[in-house]
Amino acid sequence: MLISIRKERRIVEIPIVQIRPCRTQARKNYNEEQLRGLALSIRQNGILQPLTVRKISQVEYELLAGERRLRAAAMCGQKKAPCIIMSCTDSEAEIFSLTENLQRTELNFFEEARGITAMMSACHISQQEAARQLGTQQSVIAGKLKMLALTPEEQEIIIRFHLTERHARALLQIDNPTERRFVLSEIIEKSMNVTQTEQYIHHYLCQTKSEKRQHQRQKAIIKDKRIFENTITNAVKVMNNFGITAIATQTETDTYIEYLIRIPRRSSYSQNHAAVR
Repeated sequence: MLISIRKERRIVEIPIVQIRPCRTQARKNYNEEQLRGLALSIRQNGILQPLTVRKISQVEYELLAGERRLRAAAMCGQKKAPCIIMSCTDSEAEIFSLTENLQRTELNFFEEARGITAMMSACHISQQEAARQLGTQQSVIAGKLKMLALTPEEQEIIIRFHLTERHARALLQIDNPTERRFVLSEIIEKSMNVTQTEQYIHHYLCQTKSEKRQHQRQKAIIKDKRIFENTITNAVKVMNNFGITAIATQTETDTYIEYLIRIPRRSSYSQNHAAVR
């Protein structure tokens, strides 16, 4: 999918109140301290790089690039912002805006993944086409999208504690959300770097696998024990059905289960059998 866009060469001063935020903005969180610093710079030097907008009505423009500059300008009391006006379709505007934002290094990796997802959905394109638009490999796009399997809460914690994309990728090896949250808390508490995190998760998964095998063996033993118990019970029932007064008693301790079966001698059985006849 190629984007065919046209920009006006001149820079136009547009009132900030007439500029509508971008619908496909990937960034959700803004560092207030950095915004204040940018606002101070804009107050002193003005907006050095114009915003990119497109006209959507006689009095309204949609922002395509420059969200932080627009916010900082409003913060410092600017009434107008220098803009370059783009002429494009809705679809082209979405691709341009998302591509522009995704190529900015200040986006965190979860915002990048959400932005890529939004681009693919809005423009109905594949991972391969998204990769071509962003100048990267399809495998890179696939890897970023996988990180969205982490819960929103996990994503927020990872960003808050300044963990890296490789930390997030390592966590994805753990399927169970409860176990993953426990491992995440351990990583943060022990300030693990990426290598330590990968080693810890590898050890955790091996240990968990071993514990699951042990649990399965215990279940098999319990199942075999129940089969043995049922065998004894059924044998006693069969003997009683044939006139043999068999009695089974069971005694349990911490270390074993004892079964005692009492069967009459043959003479007693013969007398009972004769009486039946």
